[in-house]
Amino acid sequence: MYEIRLHGCPSSEDAIALQTPIERLLCPDPDHAPPCEIPWSFTLAGGDDDASTTLVLGVYTSSDRAARVADRVRMLVGETRTVVVSEGDAGEWEELVEQYRFEEGLGSVRKGRGQ
Repeated sequence: MYEIRLHGCPSSEDAIALQTPIERLLCPDPDHAPPCEIPWSFTLAGGDDDASTTLVLGVYTSSDRAARVADRVRMLVGETRTVVVSEGDAGEWEELVEQYRFEEGLGSVRKGRGQ
């Protein structure tokens, strides 16, 4: 589980506006049959200061693939945003982990469901 953080969005609206172009990087055909090559999800976090927002892209993949996704995101947003990759806490991304396990036929991660 990795997080790709896009720092320096002036507002939540600006951060949210970046989601669709990033979605197209990760999933060029939104009507494809599941699963996605790399399971992903978004959330927002506070920025480095009170006047900014950080867009957080969670990806359930290897560190090498997360780094390649981050490079593609950097190319997309250009020099206007700082893009940082770090390990994420799977507990913070339960829905994404659950999606991966379901799509891969691995059952549920929640006790009492599919185990």
